[in-house]
Amino acid sequence: MVSLQVLLRFGLICCFLKTCASRCRTKTLFPAASRVKRESTAINPTFCRSTSDARLLFEILMAGIHFDPTFSVEDPELSSLRKTKNLDVICEEIIPKALPDILRLISELSHHSGHLHQEDFERTLMTLVYTSQKMVNSAEKHQREAWARSFSALFRALKKDLTLTD
Repeated sequence: MVSLQVLLRFGLICCFLKTCASRCRTKTLFPAASRVKRESTAINPTFCRSTSDARLLFEILMAGIHFDPTFSVEDPELSSLRKTKNLDVICEEIIPKALPDILRLISELSHHSGHLHQEDFERTLMTLVYTSQKMVNSAEKHQREAWARSFSALFRALKKDLTLTD
């Protein structure tokens, strides 16, 4: 659990760094984002638009989140925030949940040049959190190993993005 907290802190520090930076977009890494609709209007939800949003994300992750069977935040007060609803949409409708879809994302990230766009970074981070939960909750060794490889690859992709020089 301590290493998960360190990972979450690392990811949130990364969100702080990415919040104000502009990014180049080459290919859609999260195709489900273009299909999300609310009240017959297409939306492209993001969570972190400021450093206070990144702090809120950190607080939500530290309070505890669960993906199975649906996304939920353990803290009722944090769960009731309007901003948390955006995170719910991102986690329920945008980030990939099936291992083949996550492997596709990893493949596209490995061929991605330049920095990730803010929302792609944020969604990759949430996919990393999802894979960590799947890895910990997997009953069989081969499943745990597959999720662990995905987790490591996503971590390397985020680290690569953060260490790129312009």
